This record gives sequence, C-alpha cells and structure tokens, in this order.
Amino acid sequence: MFPETPAAAAALAVATRFCSPALLNHSVRSYLWGAHYAAAHGIAFDDELYYVSALLHDLGLTAEFDNHRLPFEDAGGHLAWVFGAAAGWSVDRAARVEQIIVLHMRADVPASADPESHLLQVATSWDVSGSRPEEFPLEVRAEALTRYPRLDFDPEFLACFEDQAARKPDSAAGGAVAHGIEGRIAANPLG
Repeated sequence: MFPETPAAAAALAVATRFCSPALLNHSVRSYLWGAHYAAAHGIAFDDELYYVSALLHDLGLTAEFDNHRLPFEDAGGHLAWVFGAAAGWSVDRAARVEQIIVLHMRADVPASADPESHLLQVATSWDVSGSRPEEFPLEVRAEALTRYPRLDFDPEFLACFEDQAARKPDSAAGGAVAHGIEGRIAANPLG
C-alpha cells in the first residue's frame, strides 16, 4: 500500500515526530487520496516521490519549521530538499520534492506536465476543503477515514492558515483565508 523504501520510512518518521496527530493523518490521507485519483485516471507517477511529498508537505506549518518570512509551502519545500539530499537522493530528485510541495499551493498543474504536483493539489484540496467529491466514492472515503481519522484537523488547520495569513498576507494561505477557506472547510463533506 505504501512505498517501502528507506526514504519513505524516514519521511514517515519525520512526519510522525513533528506533525500533530491530525496533521499527520491529513498527510497520510493526502497520499491515499492522490493514489486513488491516479489509479482512477490512469496517471503514472513516482510513488516514493509522491509519498515523501505528501508526508512532508505541511511541515512548514509546524512550530519547529515555520519561517517568519516565507510562505509555509516554500519553507516546507526547502526542508524537503534537505531531507532528499540527506536521504541520498540526487540534486534533481531533491529539487523535485521541493517543487511538488511548493506547487501544491499554486495554480493548477496538469497531470500531463507534473503528475506528482497535480496529485498533491487534488488530494490536499479534497482533504482540506472538499474539492472534487465526485472523485472519491463513499467506500474509499470510509476506509481512509477509519484508518486515518480527521481528529481535530479542521480547526487546527484553519488556525494554522489564519496565523500564516496574519503574518504573511501575500502568501497563498493569506489568499485562501481572504477568499473564504473557512467556509469551504466547514462545508467539506469529510468534516
């Protein structure tokens, strides 16, 4: 189900150490949602790269890795690059994990151009605000939520985004708050 590589195991260890239980479950669900979406649409992707990206994509929201100037996705991307280099990945592969994390908060990336970034965008948008509910059948939802429940994800995540917006109003999180992410989170069918 999950990739079984040293980098995948290390990413899970890092996410488990630094993410709250709700944020960790969100990261794992993001992997699961993206993998489901890829299978349903015949999207080929690098499983290890996507898994590591999904597990590390929100580390920039944690107290240990928040950056007072950079948007959380940029800070998290830099951290993921360091992780990739420490895992023995090539410079190009480390740059890819950074890019995927940064792009998950940017304009839509087509699957044909960058499957891993596309998957992380789709998966996190679904998990946070309920985008594309038609892509995730009830049985897929139930299995993921039983294994990796939301816990207090919604209020915790909203508080993180509101904090980012207050300190970094020009960031993607700032834009999401200004454009009503609170209402989208509240209306999420997963919540």
